[in-house]
Amino acid sequence: MRVFVTGASGHLGSAVVPELLEAGHQVVGLARSDKSSAALAAAGAEVHRGDLDDLDGLASAAAAADGVIHLAFKHDAMFAGDFDGAVAADLRAIEALGDALAGTGKPLVTTSGTALFAFAGLHDVLTEDHALDAGPRIDAENAVVTLAGRGIRSSVVRLPPTVHSTLDHHGFIPTFISIARSKGVSAYVGDGANRWPAVHTLDAARLYRLALESAPAGSRLHAVDDEGITFRQIAEGIGRGLNLPVVSIPPTQAEAHFGFLSGHAQADNPSSSTLTRDLLGWKPVQPGLIDDLGRRHYFDAPATTAR
Repeated sequence: MRVFVTGASGHLGSAVVPELLEAGHQVVGLARSDKSSAALAAAGAEVHRGDLDDLDGLASAAAAADGVIHLAFKHDAMFAGDFDGAVAADLRAIEALGDALAGTGKPLVTTSGTALFAFAGLHDVLTEDHALDAGPRIDAENAVVTLAGRGIRSSVVRLPPTVHSTLDHHGFIPTFISIARSKGVSAYVGDGANRWPAVHTLDAARLYRLALESAPAGSRLHAVDDEGITFRQIAEGIGRGLNLPVVSIPPTQAEAHFGFLSGHAQADNPSSSTLTRDLLGWKPVQPGLIDDLGRRHYFDAPATTAR
């Protein structure tokens, strides 16, 4: 296929693009800077200059492709405090892509997150069958599923909060490492029994390719390998990597310690991918999160903050 990929030079895109090319697909990557354009060209992809606000450009690139993978999100705006603006831009982009693909039967694969359900109050193990009526990013997920009724083979990949690998420079794990460095301790809240799912970047990239190639219309998919690692285990892995004490802090101190990530540090988000594995034959083969934390790449250079 000729595949249009947004977010093609980002953390996930830098794994999805090679995955597609190695499988024999052609890739056209959205790039908003000269640096991103150069990276995509070096990887062997064509470049489409633009951004998520260029709705006409998104639509034209989608119409010229055999399928679309939408990875881009305005993380810079989100971490600058404009989460609502980033969410609205994502929904507008999905609507533009959907309008361009309507009636074609072509695949559209987009991105959501498992943690959204933890913040919505779900404490059971999250499965692909769970859905919410509305909410930030949930509206976009539901819009994608609805596109199946407009003649699009649409699917949405829910990512866990931790997508880890040597390509992960700005995600939650590097940010928690940065916090631990600055505080002199690696902390968890209370007993640290709250659980985080996780997946290796390369395993997630393979799932995006499989979804593009064969996911049924209206599918919700889970890119989950580790179903639920306790946050205490994550803190202990960071403590070992930095040779720092691992401590418990009370919930009343969470915001002072973790800042804007205090809610994430306390989120309980066990998630299953059994249905996804059965549906697409997806089988993660890369190291799990705790093993990856032991491979030093997160600690050999100073961690950067999430963006």
